[in-house]
Amino acid sequence: MTALPHIEYFLGANAPTGFYSLYPQLLPPEQARAIYILKGGPGCGKSTLMRRVGERMEEEGLETEHILCSGDPASLDALVLPKLGVAIVDGTAPHVVEPKYPGAVERYVNLGECYDTQALWERREALMACMTGYKGCYQRAYRCLGASAEIFEDIRATLLTQELSEKLAKRARGILSRELRRKKGITGGQVKQRFLGAVTHKGAMCLFDTALAQCSRVYELSDQYGLAHEMLIHLLAGATAGGWDVVACPDPMAPERLAHLLVPEQGLAFLTSTPALPLPEKPYRRIRLDAAADENLLRRGRPRVRFAKKVSAALVEEAVSSLAQAKAMHDDLEAIYNPYVDFGRVEETARRVGNEILSLT
Repeated sequence: MTALPHIEYFLGANAPTGFYSLYPQLLPPEQARAIYILKGGPGCGKSTLMRRVGERMEEEGLETEHILCSGDPASLDALVLPKLGVAIVDGTAPHVVEPKYPGAVERYVNLGECYDTQALWERREALMACMTGYKGCYQRAYRCLGASAEIFEDIRATLLTQELSEKLAKRARGILSRELRRKKGITGGQVKQRFLGAVTHKGAMCLFDTALAQCSRVYELSDQYGLAHEMLIHLLAGATAGGWDVVACPDPMAPERLAHLLVPEQGLAFLTSTPALPLPEKPYRRIRLDAAADENLLRRGRPRVRFAKKVSAALVEEAVSSLAQAKAMHDDLEAIYNPYVDFGRVEETARRVGNEILSLT
């Protein structure tokens, strides 16, 4: 049996304006066979259930897509089975998911029933103490990310001239003519949005392996100054106009702009690399976007750019420190809850959900 690619994305981002959600993009209810919405508090086994179901589906030879938590990438926030039109999602804050067609498509799974409520009542003071300051850590992180984004935008705005935009658009048209010629009889491709990167308690990260697992030909967009969107937006428009389905990946530090673009059916990806997040292997093609910027602007603005990059990076580090504090508080909270969770019941619920999903095949 051919090994299935390991696919991981984020659907939420710790962004400059706060938590930014792409969860409405998880799986359109109109196209879904079933969406399981998990409810329950910390440590009740939501991520465990999704991992168990995912492992079972992979053993059955089914493609899976794991949606990681931007607060803790070791934890799952959702599992998608694209071929079956099935998803399982943590429907609790901050990525609240509510049903559009309850019963017909969406189904609630209440893992709060796995708590020993009497024992937890006796630990309520410890639980309340753990929650104190948790939201404050995230608010501080968002303020730092917001300040970092403002400073970085100053660099981008300085370099992004009309001439540069036209130059990158022309380069995109050349790539489209070579790589993504229009399909016959197809009027338009579908766009799926996913975050490939995130700012986490471990720092900024990018799931390059997900792209490399699906795409053997990679255009690396080497970019220190946030210019990649100016090329990617034209590649996205041209690809979809030509009938190609794409995965559009926004920049978690600027969700209104693209950072990456994947065309899996063509095995083609356009991935932005930076000094902080370099591409882990040699690309098919490498485009130095920095070299396209006006040399005179770069030379005159070098001290300003150097200062802005340094301050912006320091603010991101402060944000990461606050996210790490929040993660430590959450770990303490889960450590209190875990002894009072019936994980045997969680495992049984995972088996039941898995059986229901397999009955749909």
